[in-house]
Amino acid sequence: MKKGIIGKKLGMTQIFAENGAAIPVTVIDAGPCFVVQKKTQATDGYSAVQLGYEDIREKLVTKPRAGHFKKANVPAKRHLKEFRLENAEEMNVGDVVAVDTFAAGEKVDITGITKGRGYTGAVKRWGHHILRMTHGTGPIHRQVGSMGACSTPSRVMKNKKMAGQYGNEQVTVLNLEVVKIDAEKGLIAVKGAVPGAKGGIVFIRDSVKA
Repeated sequence: MKKGIIGKKLGMTQIFAENGAAIPVTVIDAGPCFVVQKKTQATDGYSAVQLGYEDIREKLVTKPRAGHFKKANVPAKRHLKEFRLENAEEMNVGDVVAVDTFAAGEKVDITGITKGRGYTGAVKRWGHHILRMTHGTGPIHRQVGSMGACSTPSRVMKNKKMAGQYGNEQVTVLNLEVVKIDAEKGLIAVKGAVPGAKGGIVFIRDSVKA
């Protein structure tokens, strides 16, 4: 990984290309992020930097975390995230990572927390077909259906797709294209959808597959 930054999802819109094609994009308010901590091979066994994003009032920061920011001599930040960057050794505590570290046309991977949908049935959670609406199926059209088990093995096998908690989990979308960068406003427009609701925190890094 060469580049990474923390941002906030603002929402979706569309950008028109030169040929008139409408490109659906997600707009992210990314950075500026401060390097709050630097980890080295000598002290920690690996190289990484911890980035801080979004200002927060000092009275809202816990004392241990306030001391963490004071030691780094950087303003208090609401969100912290560690990135294992190839050039982490070259960076120093207090450095600023801005959105212009990325460029239009690059491919990125974006990680976020999906919208929580609570406890849902198998139809909504896994996209199962509903049962037939005729011949006395009754009020169970959206039930999970047969468990597939009989006296052997006398139990429901693991990983069967059933009702349960849906959403509110970390998801990474790979190989999204950076369509536009607005360095002045700190915005990045990425083609396609990004996990999470508006205002959700996302982590952007250069693609591992591109």
